Amino acid sequence: MLRIQARAKINWTLDICAKRPDGYHELDMLMHSVALADTLTVEPADELTLEVGRGGRVPADGANLALRAANALREATGVQKGARLWLGKRIPVAAGMGGGSADAAAVLVGLNRLWGCGLSEAELERIGLTIGADVPFCVRGGLQRARGIGEQLAPLRCARQIWLVIVQPCRGLSTRDVFGRLDLRAGVDCRPQTDRAQHALEVGDLRALCASLGNVLQPVAQSLRPEIAQAIEALRAHEAAAAQMTGSGSAVFGIFLNARMARAAWQKLRFSYRACYMTSSADSGMEIQEI
Repeated sequence: MLRIQARAKINWTLDICAKRPDGYHELDMLMHSVALADTLTVEPADELTLEVGRGGRVPADGANLALRAANALREATGVQKGARLWLGKRIPVAAGMGGGSADAAAVLVGLNRLWGCGLSEAELERIGLTIGADVPFCVRGGLQRARGIGEQLAPLRCARQIWLVIVQPCRGLSTRDVFGRLDLRAGVDCRPQTDRAQHALEVGDLRALCASLGNVLQPVAQSLRPEIAQAIEALRAHEAAAAQMTGSGSAVFGIFLNARMARAAWQKLRFSYRACYMTSSADSGMEIQEI
């Protein structure tokens, strides 16, 4: 049996360069795994089944990205073995943190090992891309510069651990709705300085990182959910060095200079929101244990 910690992600930066003829957007992002994680257990079985723990708020049928990943791996390899999958959710749903993608990536990696498929990381990423644009990142994890629709990844090294408080202030947002309301012709606000942010991460300059953040989807999401802007201000009021939305929302994160400051903010904010976590950056997208 395998137990996998499938880690969430945040976007330090999210910029949109153009809209493609196929309707997707050309992106330029800095994405980073964080310690906050779902738990997936994988064990041999005759049939392929998925059970979601209590309070998971996600389906346990074919609509779940974890089960879709298992079936995609079967189709790609011709393997028809079974497995019993159990998923414990902690990553908030529809929050811009890649929770479903992290689960799908963990299933691909776990079943590749359990079933002895022998696929490389690159092959798993290609399968993952058929499930969702964030799945290749979640297979690889750590700190990545992501381009294209998010599948063109360049690994980076972060020079320090970064402490965060993450808040989901309201119900989730549809990624399709947020992107659909973005008008590139009118220009975009909250444009990041991605090259500067990358350098700041690589040298461990937290203040330069905070000055370089940006997410062009944030104004759109705030127009749909004003609570997002209010949560960002609440994090700043509790001594976050910077705060912004991750992905297409609705989660927001605050950066703190140390663990003590992050814990103090978390203790004050945790009862005010539907979800509130203290966490930190992580060097990998998942942790695997044989049990």
